[in-house]
Amino acid sequence: MADSSRSADTKGARGWSTGTKVLLGVVLLIIVIATLAVFTLTIAVLDTTTGTALPYTTTYKVTLPDGEPITIGSSHILVMSYNNEMVTDVDGTKEKLVVGQERVISPRHARITVMGVPVFETDFQITLTYLGSSGGTADFTMTVRTSNQVPELVLRHLIPPDMNAQPA
Repeated sequence: MADSSRSADTKGARGWSTGTKVLLGVVLLIIVIATLAVFTLTIAVLDTTTGTALPYTTTYKVTLPDGEPITIGSSHILVMSYNNEMVTDVDGTKEKLVVGQERVISPRHARITVMGVPVFETDFQITLTYLGSSGGTADFTMTVRTSNQVPELVLRHLIPPDMNAQPA
């Protein structure tokens, strides 16, 4: 009897079983690959010339800092408030907006790669609807229309943190 307890103690002192080591190795490998995937996620945004249908819609409430440029995809946006109007400059094209008015940004094509391998492509178009100004920011509803269902993680990667995007 003492011999069998010594054998159990010796096994515990030796470490984990082979199955546990393999399972731990697989879990560790999955964690490393997932971490690499998140850190190597890139989105290349290109102009699009096709009239692709955009059936998928996601809407956010966003704020844009007054007088500070923001980049969404490859579009550069600058908003400047004056009295009850908002002047938007999107890629060098200026337009005045009043509350409730929309600003449609030209359609684009996005190619998403992970670890250098293309995994997803979609056409998209962004529409900003001016809601008014508060303090040093301009409030907008931002509607993103896409040709394919886009995972939330990818959309979040496209929207800069300065916009304080909240799902609407």
